[in-house]
Amino acid sequence: MDSTPRDGATRAGWGSRIGVILAAAGSAVGLGNFLRFPGQAAKHGGGAFMLPYFISLLVLGIPLAWAEWTMGRYAGVRGYHSAPGIFRVLLRHHAAKYLGVVALLIPFIVYTYYVVVEAWCLIYALHYATGDLMRGDDPGQYAAFFGRLTGATAEGSVFGGGDGLTLLGVVALCFALNLYLIVRGLSRGIEAFCKVAIPGLAVLATIVLVRVLLLGTPDPSKPSQSIEAGLGFMWNPRAEALFDPETWLAASGQIFFSLSVGFGVLVHYASYLRKKDDVALSALTANSMNELFEVCLGGLITIPAAFVFLGAIDPGTLESSFKLGFVTLPNVFAMMWGGRVFGFLWFFCLFIAAITSSVSMLQPVMVFFQEGTGMSRRRAAALLGVLCAVGSGIVLYFSKGLVALDTFDFWMGTVGIFVLATVQAVLYGWVFGIERGHEELHRGAHIKVPFVVQIGLKYVVPVYLLVIFAAFCVKNLPGRLEERQPGALVALGFVLAVTALLVKMVRLAERRWEQLEARGLTPGGKVS
Repeated sequence: MDSTPRDGATRAGWGSRIGVILAAAGSAVGLGNFLRFPGQAAKHGGGAFMLPYFISLLVLGIPLAWAEWTMGRYAGVRGYHSAPGIFRVLLRHHAAKYLGVVALLIPFIVYTYYVVVEAWCLIYALHYATGDLMRGDDPGQYAAFFGRLTGATAEGSVFGGGDGLTLLGVVALCFALNLYLIVRGLSRGIEAFCKVAIPGLAVLATIVLVRVLLLGTPDPSKPSQSIEAGLGFMWNPRAEALFDPETWLAASGQIFFSLSVGFGVLVHYASYLRKKDDVALSALTANSMNELFEVCLGGLITIPAAFVFLGAIDPGTLESSFKLGFVTLPNVFAMMWGGRVFGFLWFFCLFIAAITSSVSMLQPVMVFFQEGTGMSRRRAAALLGVLCAVGSGIVLYFSKGLVALDTFDFWMGTVGIFVLATVQAVLYGWVFGIERGHEELHRGAHIKVPFVVQIGLKYVVPVYLLVIFAAFCVKNLPGRLEERQPGALVALGFVLAVTALLVKMVRLAERRWEQLEARGLTPGGKVS
């Protein structure tokens, strides 16, 4: 393979400071804000979930985001933008580059099922636009529609076509849109899209929020079915739930999933910043925007609306966040004046939010294909598209009970994120060093971050992560290790196959990078 650096993603950059902030916010703002967060909050007692949620945000989320932005910019200035290259710069050890495989595997695997859920959102929006989801008074129609659409009731049923728009066709459309945006590059593709999508998403979600808050108490004889009751549930903690370790585990997991921390995206995005570009205020701004969408829009829309029409949410009925979003809320819209319009706006919001996240998942892997092998951006996109199609095909075929989707989400969307976050915390605090990290964080910074944050990154964050992760493993791993369903086994086999491929490519990339460095160059074409 040609070892000469080529134009494209490895020499790309952000067009503006607001562009990188919106792109980072776009990576974070997604289905986790509008579906996963309300579902987790409802399942774990509302207000009892919010306290550990905000503690996790302050102790884990924001400090780790600062660490990722700092390490990413540091390695990017030295000519490396893919996770294996970044880890290789930070830790001068022959095994360091293989740690980057985890940072590639997580966004890749998550994308394979995330794009399927993205397609669900678009189909729901289009069915609201045509009125197909507002026909009849049977509440069970929404659960039946969800089962038919997703194939959750029959293995492989989605390959036989669907009711109206087929899921396969819409997934293909979402694939094409995502690949188009990443082929256009950082500034002309992802950044340009997020500059339009994030403000538009805020406007649409605010319209739905205002409508929900104006619902009041439709039936005065049922004061428990009101906006006030929904808000009270969300913000008033129940003491017994606060002492449940599962609540703290869910809260910290939500922070990781929502902020894209430990996801392999932020460290990549930050690698395209210049040496004097601010990372302290930019990272904080992107995180703040994510919290605005998650708490003030996603949470305040879903939970109060469900309370108004359906009464108190029984956590025992929430097998997954999907039921709240795709079954419970359609029942709410059916009882709401203007429900067809607001149902369309809600699911179109979900679709836009999903795209801003899904394109960020493809970008790090495609750049590694370029940086590690020297292939062109289009060829890298084609290879990535084929691999993703196989993974998504597994999700679509093994659809009964959403088994393959759940397997990918558990091992990569939960376990993988915890592992990568812990690796990065240790790498930053104990290898990169908090003194150097503090200096790098404040290079070109517009705010002053107290040094106590660095101390927390070195001592508190790794311990916090290990304790939470240990509790998670004790509670969840025994059942998972006994999993014998074909869909789960095939999904795990795919993860292992992709892992082996990435390890092989990293080994080949190392040779290319050594050749470039011998000539005084890096994959970005910079003098090393």
